[in-house]
Amino acid sequence: MDARRQAYLDAMGIQTWAPRASIAVSTESPPPVAAGSVEAEPLARVPVEQLDWDALRAEVAACQRCALAETRTQTVFGVGDPRADLLIVGEAPGADEDRLGEPFVGRAGQLLNLMLQAIGLRREQVYIANILKCRPPGNRDPRAEEAAHCRPFLLRQIALIEPRLILSVGRISAQNLLHSDEAVGRLRGRVHRFPETDTPLIVTYHPAYLLRSPEQKAKAWDDLQRVHRILHGRDA
Repeated sequence: MDARRQAYLDAMGIQTWAPRASIAVSTESPPPVAAGSVEAEPLARVPVEQLDWDALRAEVAACQRCALAETRTQTVFGVGDPRADLLIVGEAPGADEDRLGEPFVGRAGQLLNLMLQAIGLRREQVYIANILKCRPPGNRDPRAEEAAHCRPFLLRQIALIEPRLILSVGRISAQNLLHSDEAVGRLRGRVHRFPETDTPLIVTYHPAYLLRSPEQKAKAWDDLQRVHRILHGRDA
């Protein structure tokens, strides 16, 4: 059989047969794949800053960047309107959040809902996320390296949401977002700018802290009124 006819048969998927004696059996191993060949290259990973919502959620759920992956029940990605004007950034998931996979679902979450209602917003109208996507054991403060591992995920969420305003609640949130070591009491009361996007950012007390220190609720109310004014174009 000539080579051209064999090529036609191969293209059509027709198997041809040869006498057994004419079939040579090779005992040699196949040649190694060159390091620079296509077969040797790993599958390319899409950078976090290019992920859409579904891919980002999957990336967070499978994250093994730090040891918190070994102790979490599940990741806490975030919840709310993905095109919200207001993004609320808390600190880290607690026990309830770790169990349910949603931020601010305990008593602090109930107070946060009331705080939002006081300025005419429902939980579903904002987006709520945390500095960390996994609960630290014993509800300890997040470590710097843990926050650094999670930061690309939060940055991508901010880029996808494009909020008009960020509300940072609690010391860990404020210090990580603003690269600051100042206390919340010194950071609140004015409008900051989120460094990466220049988005207006307001700092206030964490709802869990307000439950322990109700005398600070008046200051938190002042912060919420500033949030309301900015969202309605009456502050800068």
